[in-house]
Amino acid sequence: MKTQFFNRTEAGQYLAENLNNYANREDVLVLALPRGGVPVAAEVAKRLNAPLDVFVVRKLGLPGHPELAMGAMASGGVRVFNGEIMNAFRIPDEVVDAVSAQELAELQRREKVYRDDLPPPEVEGKTVILIDDGIATGSTMLAAISALRQLNAGRIVVGAPVIAAQTYYEIRRAADDVAVVIAPENFYAVGQWYEDFFSNH
Repeated sequence: MKTQFFNRTEAGQYLAENLNNYANREDVLVLALPRGGVPVAAEVAKRLNAPLDVFVVRKLGLPGHPELAMGAMASGGVRVFNGEIMNAFRIPDEVVDAVSAQELAELQRREKVYRDDLPPPEVEGKTVILIDDGIATGSTMLAAISALRQLNAGRIVVGAPVIAAQTYYEIRRAADDVAVVIAPENFYAVGQWYEDFFSNH
């Protein structure tokens, strides 16, 4: 049983083995959540013989509590909101608009860095394999899944070399399929599962 990866490239190779049933299929698209997901997804796309693109997601943090996501924004201009948080905090529209404008600027900046001026990936009706280098709380991944649902992806598969055990079940409910190599109970940070976390991303 694998307990740690050397780096993201090795992690991607292990993860790809768990996604073999998606190999050589016309309808499959591999999407990486930047930055950490990119080297992992590159290995998966290579093994599956599938196209690779990036899917940029920005959390819309609550002013004063940035770790609390009131929603998220993703490639293709999609916005999704967390109804519970929106209602609990009675967030005024102007706050939502201000945070959205700020995150949109950052989203566009990142899209330019990762995608140049290419149009957003075409996901409608496709089997999308969404990859990150590790999933702790899952909030970014859940936002990405919601955004892909809005964009009418046919089937959403989440892949990560390591997912915190309690988050795994949440992701399992939101996605159509989940591939993981390690799902530890004690999960402090994604970096603890990599010997070399700071290179190759």
